[in-house]
Amino acid sequence: MKKMVSLLGLMLFFFGSMGTAMSEAPLPVVSAVDLKRYLGKWYEIARYPAWFQKGCVGSTAHYSLLDDGKIQVINRCYKDSLDGAMKESKGKAEVVDTTTNAKLKVWFFWPFKGNYWIIDLSPDYQWAVVGEPSRKYLWILSRTPVMDETVYQRILARLPGKGYDPDKLITPEQAATIQ
Repeated sequence: MKKMVSLLGLMLFFFGSMGTAMSEAPLPVVSAVDLKRYLGKWYEIARYPAWFQKGCVGSTAHYSLLDDGKIQVINRCYKDSLDGAMKESKGKAEVVDTTTNAKLKVWFFWPFKGNYWIIDLSPDYQWAVVGEPSRKYLWILSRTPVMDETVYQRILARLPGKGYDPDKLITPEQAATIQ
């Protein structure tokens, strides 16, 4: 009887997990990313709240190519205000889908890696939207600290079609000038 209950529990867990995974539509990514054009500095315009960014404002990300083909990631933000102490996190990223270059894995300490999927990108690489398959995290990035409101609203309008709720976004303070 004990084995039967254990087997039933295992089956419920397995099929319940399958149902959850199958109910979430796959997250589409952009068809192609030119990594050389994507490298450089990005300003965070909006994001879903994340524990690892609590209190962060004026957030930026800088991506550069390493000799081994991986990408160096340097994230910076200010604690609680643009006058606050600067926080910096250094990590690495690697492309996991070489067909599109739109799916990467990022890590700041081994062995924990996170998905970094480019799900929307302007043709001129002036803005990008980054998410991940569970849709728990989302970032809207720009090459400048301020994004044109019309562009921002168009990005927001496309998010529900990708399974994201724009109402969950926060827009932390950002520097008004390029530093």
